[in-house]
Amino acid sequence: MLFMSAGRSTTKTVSRLTAGTSSPRFSASEVRSFRKKVLDHYERQGRDLPWRKRVNPYRVLVSEIMLQQTQVDRVIEKYREFLAAFPDFPALAKSPLPKLLKIWSGMGYNRRALALKVLAQKVVAEHKGKLPSDPEVLVSLPGIGPYTAGAISAFAFNRPVVFLDTNIRRVFIHEFFQDRGSVHDEELRPLIEQTLDRSDPRRWYNALMDYGSMLKQEHGNPNRRSAHYTRQSPFENSNRQVRGAILKALVQGPPLTAARIIGKTELDAERVKKNLETLAQEGFLVKREGRYLIP
Repeated sequence: MLFMSAGRSTTKTVSRLTAGTSSPRFSASEVRSFRKKVLDHYERQGRDLPWRKRVNPYRVLVSEIMLQQTQVDRVIEKYREFLAAFPDFPALAKSPLPKLLKIWSGMGYNRRALALKVLAQKVVAEHKGKLPSDPEVLVSLPGIGPYTAGAISAFAFNRPVVFLDTNIRRVFIHEFFQDRGSVHDEELRPLIEQTLDRSDPRRWYNALMDYGSMLKQEHGNPNRRSAHYTRQSPFENSNRQVRGAILKALVQGPPLTAARIIGKTELDAERVKKNLETLAQEGFLVKREGRYLIP
């Protein structure tokens, strides 16, 4: 049988998946078997996540941007705080940057917060306050790549699009490539397309996400066998840490000189100065009369 249960050898399966140049075709019963396994887990152990309730495009967008390179548990609390402060596109578009960064503090990757604000401004100005549902239009907006565009289309608009993220990748590698390494995403996309539940893609992708999360906890991390697997760089002593410390120092008080920021952060002076210049170039900071502030 093509869809193998956890722990069984998939040598025969892999041979079929990688042979020839055409995409493999699964029988209706094989698709049903795989879907049942994933959906049964979802029914029993589906996660209770706030962005799965009262679904609308804005709430889905915020959750997807927050979830980029950030663990779910860290996002949940910030997500609620963010929505309380900025409940819709107009509120986010008009948000003062210091307030936005203060609420975002602790999430890391502050570029995402700035991209969200610019994106909200574009949605209000160019799309009459409504987020587009077409992935090809979504990828033209700040902070949205191919995965996020697909996720928004599926989760916000229930459109049957094909997309791939770390949890989805984990599911398909675990189920179909247990005896192989260096699995390329292009080998997975035909499988994702053929098993997609087009009648309710939102529910199906939620189920895939939760099944993939379970696999990481109970079966190590199947993504180590992906050709695209890389370890996230350590936060400690990284530029991300320096940038975050600078913004935290400025968001809590008045404009500061570079020397005062270096003193507050207790970080290497040259690295702080270099990151101050970068943050100013990116629009996070401005320098007036020798002092830095968040505009």
